[in-house]
Amino acid sequence: MDAQIVYRAIEASDNAAMARIIRDIFEEFDVPKTGTAFADPSIDDMHTAFSVSRSVYFVAYENDRLVGGAGIAPLVGGEMVVCELQKMYVQQEARHLGVGRRLLELCLARAKEMGYKQCYLETMSTMQKAQAFYLKYGFVYLKSRLGDTGHYACPVWMIKEL
Repeated sequence: MDAQIVYRAIEASDNAAMARIIRDIFEEFDVPKTGTAFADPSIDDMHTAFSVSRSVYFVAYENDRLVGGAGIAPLVGGEMVVCELQKMYVQQEARHLGVGRRLLELCLARAKEMGYKQCYLETMSTMQKAQAFYLKYGFVYLKSRLGDTGHYACPVWMIKEL
């Protein structure tokens, strides 16, 4: 049977499973635990973190099992027209099902609806496939970081015009 994938806004009942996915992926890629999203207190309550104005977090379920998520929020310390793509993580077994593509499309469409003109992201240099994915969808590299995300261990910065 083909995978049935459902996308929707995060609910409080998704918090624990999404936190587990994020932490597992940090282990998979041996990403530092400090200076990255791993240290964000919001990981354990993503529903509340993305319930603020001009923010949204989408989750993906494959056959009733949470397999990933991604969100947008205002870029802390940035201009009001710039959002940040945040906490985009998809479990390994769901990475070739188009889940990441659809999550990104949902985030970018909602960002436009909310009036953002640019979408910024930070990632790790070891996440080469993620970078290639972002480049494919129109993100370009920046020479320096924007805003004040607190993710000082993320050395790759990218932006996309919306």
